[in-house]
Amino acid sequence: MTPTPAPSPWRAGHRGDGLRRWLHREALPMICLLALLLVARSSLANHYYVPSGSMEPALAPGDRVVVDMRAYGLRVPFSQLTLWPGDPLAPGDVVVFRSPSDNVRLIKRVVAVAGDRVDLVDGRLAINGMPLARRPGGPEDFGDVQVALNLDDGGGPDLHNVVVPDGQVLVLGDHRGASIDGRYFGFVPAASIYGQARGVFWRSGEGFGWRRL
Repeated sequence: MTPTPAPSPWRAGHRGDGLRRWLHREALPMICLLALLLVARSSLANHYYVPSGSMEPALAPGDRVVVDMRAYGLRVPFSQLTLWPGDPLAPGDVVVFRSPSDNVRLIKRVVAVAGDRVDLVDGRLAINGMPLARRPGGPEDFGDVQVALNLDDGGGPDLHNVVVPDGQVLVLGDHRGASIDGRYFGFVPAASIYGQARGVFWRSGEGFGWRRL
């Protein structure tokens, strides 16, 4: 009976060296790349899929939106700790945040910031006593942004003499009668808003393009 030869120590060591070289050459760079992508998505940029028509006509169901995560400050990945501040939140900004009521990720428009006094009647805003629409039925004027509204389903719940507290913002949908927004879940902490929607890069039925918000 011929004895079975023992495994060659040289061959085992050779296989181990090859595996280490492969891990160093292929796996380690791949892991680093995935880590960088995760950090980028948490701190720099991301995208958002619009699930409903609450922001029509600016956003349609199925739109894919670029979200700038640096707009309001660069944060430590996966946290709310800000390394350095960005621009202040401004009325007219379209933002992505977690709902204070159920933690679902939402996209809405900031309509008022800390200290603003808000009145909303039949879907039409007045801030600090001044109507935002320059003419009846016209778009609302947020300075750099002119916002067309969808009032096909009415204006939704009214607001009267509501003052936004420090550190908070009020968000509403542009489709005022079909939006679950700050009228239902209250003010949103400014620190919990993690990105500004910059534009739509893909729309169902139209494909790729760019529509600035």
